[in-house]
Amino acid sequence: MIILQRVVSVVWAAVLALVILNVGQRCWGALLFTNLRVSPTIPWSAAAMAVVLWVMWQYLGGRWWPGRTAEARRSNLRASSVSSGTFAWALAAGIFSIAALSGLWIVLFQVSRTPANALADVSHYPLPTIIATLLMASLVSPFTEEAAFRGYAMSILARHFRAPTAILISSVMFAAAHLNWGFYWTKLSVYFLVGVALAVIAHLANSIWPSIAVHVMADLTFFVLVWPHDATRRLVTQGGADTWFWIHVAQVAVCAPLAVWCFRQMSRPTEAPGSRTMPVPAAG
Repeated sequence: MIILQRVVSVVWAAVLALVILNVGQRCWGALLFTNLRVSPTIPWSAAAMAVVLWVMWQYLGGRWWPGRTAEARRSNLRASSVSSGTFAWALAAGIFSIAALSGLWIVLFQVSRTPANALADVSHYPLPTIIATLLMASLVSPFTEEAAFRGYAMSILARHFRAPTAILISSVMFAAAHLNWGFYWTKLSVYFLVGVALAVIAHLANSIWPSIAVHVMADLTFFVLVWPHDATRRLVTQGGADTWFWIHVAQVAVCAPLAVWCFRQMSRPTEAPGSRTMPVPAAG
């Protein structure tokens, strides 16, 4: 009976995460496609998507019909306020995790031949449209994916599994959601580890607000600094390991332990009850 309940919880968590993810990202894709086809000089899709995200966030956080599911939705989203100390340690852990994982991504691309993630070419569009598109793209994934995987999925899994198991399962789901970028162990390994880092942040903070902030920074880092250069990376088997390869190896070796240290600081109580919290409103 317990095994059946756990299987059902995994399936239900995956289904809800997939629904949340698809609603948000398909809406953004449709709005952006229409915007670029009809009126590319006016980036109205970013404003329209901001409204969509707000509506999604309110509903997932317990607003509106049906009232009987309001409390469950609010609890599943886990968008609660966080103490300033916890938020600061979460950001530090996230920054070091991003540095380590972006370095790992580059190293793996030079170790095993992997196709680069194909990004849409928007260079011929007006600068305001490019900036608005980049900023909104860096918000859509964090809000929808954190609500889906670190909010709803982890909340459901945590009722039937210990926290480490719930973190691992949700991270596998997160990696699987990125299979649209190709079935390559190099990419999936990093996506899984990104999922673990974000899940640990959400678990230790008992809120997805810090993981959203870290996710935004991660997306901007990969969109601007990592992915545009992947197609030109040279395999070490084709010319040896150059200086930049070893710099990125050192980047992983130094930043990963620092991220773990910050996570350990997050897990320790640093403020007394009733101390100041970050001014982050809970959804709903």
